[in-house]
Amino acid sequence: MSRSINYAQRIASPSDEPDRAGRSLVTTSHEVIQNWARERQATPATIEGTEHDGRAGVLTFDLPGYREGGRIKPISWDEWFSTFDGRQLNFIYQEERSGGGQSNFFRTESPLREDG
Repeated sequence: MSRSINYAQRIASPSDEPDRAGRSLVTTSHEVIQNWARERQATPATIEGTEHDGRAGVLTFDLPGYREGGRIKPISWDEWFSTFDGRQLNFIYQEERSGGGQSNFFRTESPLREDG
């Protein structure tokens, strides 16, 4: 199992709060993920050219001021979550940086990934 998941605090619903600022969090909750994105004005996206059999490839978000242009391809929430659920991914993220201020850190990861 991935070490990053072992060290992250599990968040099951929007009412769950991080233990401390800068804490790595992990969730599979669609509502938590959508709230995180909405607070950052981020929209669901994939990286163009990473598609598999007509399905979204690498899941990401189009964050204002970050990765603009390039290979970001907007997708619907339905497509984003269909891919997320189908691959049984976790959403690892932060709400705040350890020094305070909003964090835009996130990644998706398989819970079965082995750290080597």
